[in-house]
Amino acid sequence: MRVLGVDPGLTRCGVGVVEGVAGRPLTMLGVGVVRTPADAELGHRLVAIEQGIEQWLDEHRPEFVAVERVFSQHNVRTVMGTAQASAVAMLCAARRGIPVALHTPSEVKAAVTGSGRADKAQVGAMVTRLLRLDAPPKPADAADALALAICHIWRAPAQNRLQQAVALHASKGRRA
Repeated sequence: MRVLGVDPGLTRCGVGVVEGVAGRPLTMLGVGVVRTPADAELGHRLVAIEQGIEQWLDEHRPEFVAVERVFSQHNVRTVMGTAQASAVAMLCAARRGIPVALHTPSEVKAAVTGSGRADKAQVGAMVTRLLRLDAPPKPADAADALALAICHIWRAPAQNRLQQAVALHASKGRRA
């Protein structure tokens, strides 16, 4: 399974591609950040994020895109920018027919560190260890994108089984 993880943000949008399957060593295929100037017009920033994500999709051909689910923050401007960048990532994937999965920050932290309350340093350290890297990816947005991809690779099989069970149960209920 090849997954593009996207840690959405207007100034720094982390992107990382991981390949592998649950229970086996994972491989990082690429990591980076799509940057936009804070003083640029919003529309231009969103276009720049779209172009950056499209380049990653062209280069790495992921089977899935994992995006951090936007959650409530105290700063409304920050959450709006994050949501807008997130929507761009989902649109780019949907346009190509690539399935998108959303994972909350606590789900990602729990998946890679064992604790949903882990800090950025702990996430970076575990990403480094899990992907057998020499140093933690910088900035933290890049490490978070890899963590999203890892989380999806590990969680997707269980989520698929659950969805199949729910669908089977629903179809039995319609026949009764």
